[in-house]
Amino acid sequence: MRRFDFIVTCVCCALLGYFAWHAWMGPRGFPHKEERAARAAELAGRYADIHAERVRLEDKVVLLRPESIDPDLLDELARGTLELAKPSDVVAFTTR
Repeated sequence: MRRFDFIVTCVCCALLGYFAWHAWMGPRGFPHKEERAARAAELAGRYADIHAERVRLEDKVVLLRPESIDPDLLDELARGTLELAKPSDVVAFTTR
């Protein structure tokens, strides 16, 4: 009976050591903390850029709603889409 208890204790300690080592040194362990922090900062920056772009586009959509149409923006978009100009406009051509 003592031998069995000793074997069970050794196996439990080995399993505990195995899981503790992987918890400390594994892919989510302590040495990778800086990598995760850098990745989180990068993703936060990307989120801020995407959020700013979304706010800019929402503001532009608000200007095109029927209850608040901005005549200048509507004129600019219509001319750009239809490629039209007034006779008094100066047209400059650029090459890409």
